[in-house]
Amino acid sequence: MYSIGVNTWVWVSPLTDDDLARLAPRIAGWGFDVIELPVEQPGDWNPDKAATVLAEHGLAASVVLVMPPGRELVAACPETVRDTQDYLRHCVDVAVTVGSPMIGGPAYASVGRTWRLSPDERRAAYTELRQNLRPVLDHAAERGIKLAVEPLNRYETSLINTVEQALDALPEDCHLALDIYHMNIEEKDPAQAARAAAGRIAHVQVCGTDRGTPGADRFDWPRFTQALHDTGYDGPLVIESFTAHNQTIATAASIWRPLAESQDALAVDGLAYLRTL
Repeated sequence: MYSIGVNTWVWVSPLTDDDLARLAPRIAGWGFDVIELPVEQPGDWNPDKAATVLAEHGLAASVVLVMPPGRELVAACPETVRDTQDYLRHCVDVAVTVGSPMIGGPAYASVGRTWRLSPDERRAAYTELRQNLRPVLDHAAERGIKLAVEPLNRYETSLINTVEQALDALPEDCHLALDIYHMNIEEKDPAQAARAAAGRIAHVQVCGTDRGTPGADRFDWPRFTQALHDTGYDGPLVIESFTAHNQTIATAASIWRPLAESQDALAVDGLAYLRTL
């Protein structure tokens, strides 16, 4: 059985120490195994305090990186690239502190940045990405942390939308983070795409096809989770959704209405369904 997690974005953004102290006992009490911690800005929350809170409630951690405007690893000035690399290295250090085996997210370009790419331009962008990821990958490897890069849908990026593109773009020692929401849009067969990434999957985020409750949708969950099992993936399934009340994340993810009866219900009902798998 997979361990099941939930991202604090279901309730709040940005995460704070007080938010985590309030959410952790509830999340543990509902029966989750993992709590996912977004690093929107360094300093939003204290990793040492977070590690203590998680230990008190028996929760494991996963860490996700965030790429707002101004964080870029391709087609950007050298200073922006260096700042982004520094941020990603910080995320790695946070993961070490809270005990996450990985950091995951779209570590290539800011969410919402799209531009046309000819085949030659795409190849050049992927070459640049590999070069600019190298210092981050080395920093992560030295600390036993995996970098899991997430393909996003076509409305959020034009650089990496599919597993096939990710495998083409990324160095062999870089892993993938799969997100059901994006895969449902971009992959002709999400289960087959997962199989194609066998040996490279370090993290999986889940939600309904409308960004709502897993299982309250038309996605073929049994087939997809069987494919994950067949790849040997043994990490968590982490519910990632958002509250419509947060301006920054809700706008970036185009959350304009409630996606469940309540945010608590989205988490609890999603957990109950995922346990059936």
